[in-house]
Amino acid sequence: MRNAKKWSAEFLGTFWLTLGGCGSAVLAAAFPGVGIGLLGVSLAFGLTVVTGAYAFGPISGGHFNPAVSIGLTVAKRFDAADLPGYIISQVLGAIAASAVLYLIVSGKAGFSGVGGFASNGYGANSPGGFSMFSVLLCEVVMTAIFLLVILGATATRAASGFAGLTIGLCLTLIHLVSIPVSNTSVNPARSTGPALFAQTGALGDLWLFWVAPIAGAIIGALIYNALLADE
Repeated sequence: MRNAKKWSAEFLGTFWLTLGGCGSAVLAAAFPGVGIGLLGVSLAFGLTVVTGAYAFGPISGGHFNPAVSIGLTVAKRFDAADLPGYIISQVLGAIAASAVLYLIVSGKAGFSGVGGFASNGYGANSPGGFSMFSVLLCEVVMTAIFLLVILGATATRAASGFAGLTIGLCLTLIHLVSIPVSNTSVNPARSTGPALFAQTGALGDLWLFWVAPIAGAIIGALIYNALLADE
């Protein structure tokens, strides 16, 4: 029962992150006259983490991201035995959110397809046409920084009660920097859900958005443990 509650919290948190973040990109970013643009989408992703962290974090820790769960495991902040259940719950949450978003989008008058569907990609599938190497490097570095912030904000010496806000603002900043490069992943689950519905060949690029965030998370965890962790 204890694990089921944690898995449910991770499912719901990742569902909300994907629906809120990708939904803002698909439905509101370019809405005529009042589109929220890159800034609005970046803020939406950050707000999903802030709200999800305070709502579901007390139950599961509020990972909502396989790369974060793996990074926390490497940093010895999370039990490796719990990793498979968390990753499965996160991926299923992102897929469920993408399915709901697809149903919403398909109900629009004159619907002719979802196009890119807020999916991640490189080359022709990169919003700014960035190369595979550029996208790989960006995703690795951004995820490493994300882990450093998460580990620092949740350390015992950190100010209590502010971790969710700090982590959400960090994700907002990451999106402000990297949406033009890769549409911003730093989260393999968030990448997987939209890729299943996108019409741009995003599934062919999906491997990078598992490899790069996981590598970045591991690098971030190793740096934190080597240089910044409590004695």
